[in-house]
Amino acid sequence: MILYRPTGPKELDLVAKTGWTAWPPRLPGQPIFYPVLTLEYAEKIARDWNSTREDTGFRGYVTRFEIDDEFAARYPIELAGGQDHKELWVPAEELAEFNRHIVGMIEVVSEYRKGLRVPQRD
Repeated sequence: MILYRPTGPKELDLVAKTGWTAWPPRLPGQPIFYPVLTLEYAEKIARDWNSTREDTGFRGYVTRFEIDDEFAARYPIELAGGQDHKELWVPAEELAEFNRHIVGMIEVVSEYRKGLRVPQRD
């Protein structure tokens, strides 16, 4: 299953420190890890939320990664406010196991600054 994760620079730095292979543990008060199912939804969050906040340096990123289909099937797909807003809800205490089922590497597919998309470099 291909998943997307909108994120800010702090979380992205932690992912980079793993060699782009795992998501960092959730912070206190974050009971779930919620990657999303579509690029469009991830871009909306990165553009409209992450990149408009001062605490992110007005930067938002969209990452893409693959998780083993059979493993992913154990988690519910939740709707977060609309039919196009589908998220996979992974309990925080299961994130280490979830990370072990990532296929390949986590990659950045788009970047936003102050609500504007930054062209990707090749």
